[in-house]
Amino acid sequence: MPAHSTPRDFDIVVVGELNADLILTGNVTPAFGQVEKLVDDATLTIGSSSAIFACGVARLGLRTAFIGKVGDDIFGQFMKNSLAERGIDVSGIVVDPSLKTGLTVILSRGNDRAILTYLGSISALTYADIDQALIARARHLHLGSYYLLDSLRPICPRLFADAHQHGLTVSLDTNYDPTEQWQGGITDTLAHTDVFLPNEAELHAISRQPTTDNALRALHQQVGLIAVKQGAQGATAIHNGGLFTAGSIPVQVVDTTGAGDSFDAGFIYGYLNDWTLTDSLRLGCICGALSTRAAGGTAAQATLSEAQAHLAALP
Repeated sequence: MPAHSTPRDFDIVVVGELNADLILTGNVTPAFGQVEKLVDDATLTIGSSSAIFACGVARLGLRTAFIGKVGDDIFGQFMKNSLAERGIDVSGIVVDPSLKTGLTVILSRGNDRAILTYLGSISALTYADIDQALIARARHLHLGSYYLLDSLRPICPRLFADAHQHGLTVSLDTNYDPTEQWQGGITDTLAHTDVFLPNEAELHAISRQPTTDNALRALHQQVGLIAVKQGAQGATAIHNGGLFTAGSIPVQVVDTTGAGDSFDAGFIYGYLNDWTLTDSLRLGCICGALSTRAAGGTAAQATLSEAQAHLAALP
């Protein structure tokens, strides 16, 4: 687990994409031909894997800063203001008037979702936009949605190496690759990653291995700690060649948006606080499960005391 000899202003600096989520809920399937169908509810909320993760770690009590890019529009203002309201430092967010802020429309049906994303400013974040002075004030750097960050992705190995030079540890959640190529320099990036946080589908695709066990062992040659998210089945981690598992907890699922990002938040909280790997996995599973109790990725995120109460109740 990480150790730092000097105090830092922030526990975590998050680098990644920013977009609002428009979540539609209902048991319907869209159809072309001007077919109008009714949904049960609509919610405009904080979107993007990186922002949901940032809200999750801030909710758990970690001092959090964000680096990203938005347009000078209503969605960009909404995202900046929403993060700031949650105590997240937004001084590292670049506002570019020439761009539109990204937007995701999600049709949610319980345990499944259909997702449409307009990248907008997401793909325009560059290495030059990164405030190195802000990074140097943190203990840990987390990057999300690797495959959406088209301008930054080729420079991620350098960004992670910079963070290590500043004394930070680094975690990565690639999220899904819309091109389904699963490359984009990922091997070089993983070589500079301390904690890799894929879900099972992403793990298999990146490793080119058909089973979770084989995939974990293959990528463990590049990354010292991997925790793979397995939905309602919980999570599995590999560290120092050993496998560790944790189960999820039962909840009444409303929307699974961002559950993996809330898992990341819980797991990284444990990681930064020198918890055992098993307890870090358990906290991640609890945070991921509890986040599904409301529409959107942030509305039902757990506080530390709430998550610890569930942790204490585990056998």
